[in-house]
Amino acid sequence: MQAFLFRAAYDRIADRLPAVAPDLDVVVLEPDGALSLNGAAFDPADLKPEVWWLSLEAFGPQRREYFGRLRDSADARWVQTVFAGVEHPSFKPLARDGLRVTNSSAQAPAIAEYVVIHALSLLHPIDAQARRQAAHDWKPVDFREVGQSRWLIVGFGNIGREIAARAKAFGAHVEAVRRSPGAEGLADAVSTIADLPSRLSQADVVVLACALNDETRDLANASFFAAMKPGSILINIGRGGLLDEDALRAGLDADKPGHAVLDVFKTEPLPADSWIWDHPKIRVTPHASNRGALTSARGEALFLENLGRYVRGEPLLNPVKPADIGVG
Repeated sequence: MQAFLFRAAYDRIADRLPAVAPDLDVVVLEPDGALSLNGAAFDPADLKPEVWWLSLEAFGPQRREYFGRLRDSADARWVQTVFAGVEHPSFKPLARDGLRVTNSSAQAPAIAEYVVIHALSLLHPIDAQARRQAAHDWKPVDFREVGQSRWLIVGFGNIGREIAARAKAFGAHVEAVRRSPGAEGLADAVSTIADLPSRLSQADVVVLACALNDETRDLANASFFAAMKPGSILINIGRGGLLDEDALRAGLDADKPGHAVLDVFKTEPLPADSWIWDHPKIRVTPHASNRGALTSARGEALFLENLGRYVRGEPLLNPVKPADIGVG
């Protein structure tokens, strides 16, 4: 059995591969474009890998070569991607018969921390306390406790569940918005996208953590914001296409929401002249909510776990439906 990995990716896991897949031949794509196997030159005509790992290197300078080989490969049977979302059009060639695709849950803990930390810092009156300090004003600021807040998490996959676990630890009421009714014990309530108009008016924190598809494109539009609770917090760590940015500006003017935390945008990088940068009610981060120090290590562990499962013929973790690939 053959696998096809980038040199940097292979080097990170080489010492762990024998225990997981001792009979696997790993063909390595070298930085200069040459192929190697066990340190020796490898004939491209003999490249017939079943296993492909779309590690971070697959989205660097050698992206075109790697994706091109994957697109044209008749031997590919399983692809593990480093990303949670696979709706970008570049993934479309992966939606084909005989090819299994699994996405990544490695970034979920880091993204969940990002969401919760930003939400807590906005729920707690830190700015008001700082103003009192600057004025040397010995006057306390009363605050609403997190346990009194209601969170609405739109999308309850790996990321949504990690967010819920952390919010619940503070005693918050968590409602999940998802297609299926189950919430694995993490949510206090479950609703659907059709229920949003009535649910938004109750939520103090609204998190967009769903995939981008025909149902969710521009989900956060003028009607969405009009239905939100005044002074609430909107956090988007899903995809920029989930949110109508012009409608958001009007919503912020009406205090619905009162604040927005945005990590993803319709155009990335966010143009330097975008109004979003300087809006006083918006926090901007450059698609970086996944940049936790442990994300990479979790991604490697996930690939190795799924590789072992693939070799043993067991179900793979995080399978992706073909209908959800390349729909962006």
